[in-house]
Amino acid sequence: MKTMLLGNNAVARGLYEAGCRFVSSYPGTPSTEITEAVAEYDEIYAEWAPNEKVSAEAAIGASIGGARAFCAMKHVGLNVAADPLFTVSYTGVNGGLVIAVADDQGMHSSQNEQDSRHYAIAAKVPMLEPSDSAECLEFTKLAYDLSEEYDAPVMLRTCTRVAHSQSIVELSDRVEHELKPYSKNPAKYVMMPGNAKNRHPIVEERTQKLIKFAETSSINRVEMGDTSVGYVTAGICYQYLRECFPNASILKLGMVNPLPVELIKNFASKVDKLIVVEELDPVIETHIRANGIRVDGGKDIFGYCGELTQNRILKALGMKTPEHADFGETVPPRPPTLCPGCPHRGLFYTLSKMGVTVSGDIGCYTLGSLPPLSAVDTTVCMGASISGLHGFNTVRGIENAKKSVAVIGDSTFIHSGITGLIDIVYNKGISTVLILDNSITGMTGHQQNPTTGKTLKGQPAPAVSLEKLCEAVGVKRVRICDPYALDELKAMIAEELDTEEPSVIIARRPCILLPEVKILPSLYIDHDKCKSCRQCMTIGCPAISFADKKASIDSTLCVGCELCTQMCKFEAILKKEVK
Repeated sequence: MKTMLLGNNAVARGLYEAGCRFVSSYPGTPSTEITEAVAEYDEIYAEWAPNEKVSAEAAIGASIGGARAFCAMKHVGLNVAADPLFTVSYTGVNGGLVIAVADDQGMHSSQNEQDSRHYAIAAKVPMLEPSDSAECLEFTKLAYDLSEEYDAPVMLRTCTRVAHSQSIVELSDRVEHELKPYSKNPAKYVMMPGNAKNRHPIVEERTQKLIKFAETSSINRVEMGDTSVGYVTAGICYQYLRECFPNASILKLGMVNPLPVELIKNFASKVDKLIVVEELDPVIETHIRANGIRVDGGKDIFGYCGELTQNRILKALGMKTPEHADFGETVPPRPPTLCPGCPHRGLFYTLSKMGVTVSGDIGCYTLGSLPPLSAVDTTVCMGASISGLHGFNTVRGIENAKKSVAVIGDSTFIHSGITGLIDIVYNKGISTVLILDNSITGMTGHQQNPTTGKTLKGQPAPAVSLEKLCEAVGVKRVRICDPYALDELKAMIAEELDTEEPSVIIARRPCILLPEVKILPSLYIDHDKCKSCRQCMTIGCPAISFADKKASIDSTLCVGCELCTQMCKFEAILKKEVK
């Protein structure tokens, strides 16, 4: 049966058809939907792990236990999982092990651009890169066969455009794979130096065997056409090239590590010019040049930054791009913003008014850096808000510590914030940490986490108590507040900043978009009372606008949170009567 699937859903279908039994992931755009889709298959155990390192280690354990196993993450999540990745390359597998990483070229929802092919090269593991949904399904199944044949974890690299685009796939039945027998084998699985030294040559031999596979595998295919120019490419760039040059000669690489040599040499000999088209770093280009094969164009033409597109490729090659309509007016900018009623808005408004330095983290609350809130000073990576604040305060002294805080979400705190808090307590720091507990993993689309009391599949689970966890690591001052209550929140932050010991404030209110959260009647402006002071605009709520010298509230956006009423000193913001 044929159907249309998103790339991520096609990977999930591939896991199902390949007989995968165990999936552990941490949500990260653009990879999140793989695991959410997997959870719909009863035959597969699926979970959200606290972070990517844990998910990779759990999948490795399931593989050693004899099951086909899988974990997924985005590119920066692979940084967190790098430790087990490099070592499982040495141990190899028992049941097949596939690790999916979704790169975010163009940084649609990420703090950096990162080419995950470097990890596959450095860890010496095979990597497949599909270019559409059909290949997402096919390559996922192939990855398990390769993993078990070559005794190696296999990486599956996707990108935003492949993960979130639909194309036709052909569905097949699930093929069950019994648990492989497990037998104690310290020489293979215990990576102490003596054993690891013996495993390294095995890894190098495996790489040579995989190169031979890459030379003849059908996933690396030559499509001959016009021989004046030949293109070497992989992934989504293949689709762009085919749209731009339907009659071109293309060497499409489905395996991007290890790369073939003779296949590329043979292709290059048949074309007048050889151009490499790849996003981000010159991985394929460097390989080709290193093997003495001429390259007539690559990064010198296309650059290192951002996504490629059909028009960008055409322009880089000096060709005309299709004409487009000009509507004769500039579209106003629409930067991302916190949702109306977001519990984080009042907190960032308060921090901004207090003039404190804010060490930020990864999540919805990163938007607190934007005007008019302009509260967040730094954002580096998951968990860095707390450990970063500790270092900042340690070098700048106690007076700075009394005017600086860290902000971190509930899921991110569990992911990697707790270790930073331990660092503060253990080393006798005095930093103040604000945990923004909105009862969900928000920015990636409302995934459960260990604090929510539900599993990935919606089953009841023990919920980690943030307050007890903080107390358990030695924080004596742990307080809870409602971020909608601005005066109380401000007073609490001021009190904790004035103390000379570690403190935690848990700002607790559920995400306004959760289905169980009740939306209140919208508010409205009494224009006779409105003095045009614009104080209601300072919280940056998308529901509030200002025109004709008066404030206005969009009833289709307002959720009745009443934050704005705390701005207005003239009682001009009123509740609508409920009939």
